[in-house]
Amino acid sequence: MYWTLELAVHLEDAPWPATKDELLDYATRSGAPLEVIENLQEIEDEGDVYESIEEIWPDYPSNEDFMWDEEEY
Repeated sequence: MYWTLELAVHLEDAPWPATKDELLDYATRSGAPLEVIENLQEIEDEGDVYESIEEIWPDYPSNEDFMWDEEEY
């Protein structure tokens, strides 16, 4: 399983919190690339509920990772 920002962005608007099955359903209905669906299928399903993309991909960049001042815009 590998994630990139280009793949993970397809789950930003997912209905969080969500289970693996709900995320798979969302990815399929929203037309996410096959790689996103394959990555979700590789998650071990123990009935966990995921609160955000960070629980699936811990390296997902947050707003704090970018070097701009939001007050300037």
